[in-house]
Amino acid sequence: MSTPRWAPSVTVAAIVEHQGSYLLVEEHTPEGLRLNNPAGHLDPVESPLQAVVRETLEETARVFTPTALVGIYLSRFVRPARDGRAEEDVTYLRFAYAGTVGEAIAGRVLDEGIVRTLWLTLDEIAAAAPRLRSPMVLQCAQDHRAGRHLPVDTVVVAPSLYVPEIKS
Repeated sequence: MSTPRWAPSVTVAAIVEHQGSYLLVEEHTPEGLRLNNPAGHLDPVESPLQAVVRETLEETARVFTPTALVGIYLSRFVRPARDGRAEEDVTYLRFAYAGTVGEAIAGRVLDEGIVRTLWLTLDEIAAAAPRLRSPMVLQCAQDHRAGRHLPVDTVVVAPSLYVPEIKS
């Protein structure tokens, strides 16, 4: 009997700094209301760059323009069993991109579960550590502030990722 192949959950995050503050979202999670970078999961047939632009728009109603790769992070989260739910043990592979955003698009609804967007300084993010969705929220902001900026094309996407368009 073969064991299922282990695979991390691939996520992306937008690290947006403006005048000393970072763009975060406040969202509902199984652990309660938490703060996070605009972030989400990579969809099939999508590059990390495409995913971070999509997720940022969905969660903030703002168009994100990536300018640099801040880092690639590997972390583990274990959610204890409770309320009839089994223990959850997930490893996340996070691609964090720095960039800029435009103004919020009027009338655009935020993704389900997102309560609001807010801007916090690095000190305010550190002070909110118990409310962060993950320690990666602070780590990515600190790495950005420290100048970790790799070219956005550091992550190479093979053409085989994309499904050819079917012409009718």
